[in-house]
Amino acid sequence: MDEKSKLRKPESTMRKRLGGASWMLTAASAMLWLWPLAGCHRSDSKVLTVSAAASLTDALQEIETAYKQGHPGVEVRNNFGSSGTLAREIEDGAPADVFISAASKPMDDLEKRGLVVSGTRWTLLRNTLVLIAPRDSQLTGFEQLADARIRTIALGDPGSVPAGQYGQQTLASLHLLDAVKARLVLAKDVRQVLAYVETGNADAGIVYATDALASAGVRVVATAPDATHDPIVYPAAAIANGHHEETAREFVEYLNTAPARAVFARRGFTIAVP
Repeated sequence: MDEKSKLRKPESTMRKRLGGASWMLTAASAMLWLWPLAGCHRSDSKVLTVSAAASLTDALQEIETAYKQGHPGVEVRNNFGSSGTLAREIEDGAPADVFISAASKPMDDLEKRGLVVSGTRWTLLRNTLVLIAPRDSQLTGFEQLADARIRTIALGDPGSVPAGQYGQQTLASLHLLDAVKARLVLAKDVRQVLAYVETGNADAGIVYATDALASAGVRVVATAPDATHDPIVYPAAAIANGHHEETAREFVEYLNTAPARAVFARRGFTIAVP
């Protein structure tokens, strides 16, 4: 190799190194430009926390999918459970922007404490109460619950679960409560009652008609007469100590729109608003 070739090689290598360094500087510069934009996007998004009765799980998840398509800057996080428990959590300062209860009292309690945004409370829905059993059960009505062959009856804990309170009222109205009290298995929410009956861990259970409709593992034995329990209503409202009051207002209003009401109706709820 001649002297000129020897001299050219380091020059060529240097150009490659400089070219690589230039590419890296360009990429780094682009990242610096994009980073503030990404930060702005993250700060613009809103996380809306919705605390809702467990019986609304399927309907709300479907409604929220459509809602988020029209509100891409809003992320909805759900906290499903018994209405009484959720209300106590909100009273204790748990984060919530929207509350949807399966009874009036939990919402009334929050309203008395000034935790409901004025003018945002709506009674959205109504429901019915039913007696369910595993599909192969021979149970035919509430009166058979007194039969000793029905060993376990699942019921939401009346201390915090509205469906349990309605169920207890029905059993008392039908003069069955004393006969079955020792065989009641109390659950944390209505969906746990449904699971107990689906799996055969309970011979019967009392749930909302909408829960029974969502399960292929149970059958409806009987419907509780309306006169045997308090009206089953679902009030919704924005919560005063939430982080996104305006977005919470908009979400509650969205629950009253035709697309949302169509989902609720398809899931078996009765619409309570015009």
